[in-house]
Amino acid sequence: MVQSPSQPITLEEFLERPETKPASEYIDGQILQKPVPQRKHSIIQTEFSTAVNVILKPRQVARGFAELRCTFGGRSIIPDV
Repeated sequence: MVQSPSQPITLEEFLERPETKPASEYIDGQILQKPVPQRKHSIIQTEFSTAVNVILKPRQVARGFAELRCTFGGRSIIPDV
C-alpha cells in the first residue's frame, strides 16, 4: 500500500478530504491507498456479498455491502464486504 502524507493527520481531517480513486483508508494517523481488486477477487466479493444477503437480509440480522466505508475505533476503512 502507498502511504501519503508521511505526517500523521487526525481522523477528522481525513474524513474532510474528498474520496479518492482508488479509495484510501485511514489507519493509525496515516492514509493508505487500498489496492485495486483484480477480476477474480471482484467475482468472489460479489458472490460472497450476495450469499450474505440471501441468508441474513430476510431475517433482518445484517446486510452485506461491497466497498462501503466503515469508520470506527479511530480508523476509516473500506472492507471488501
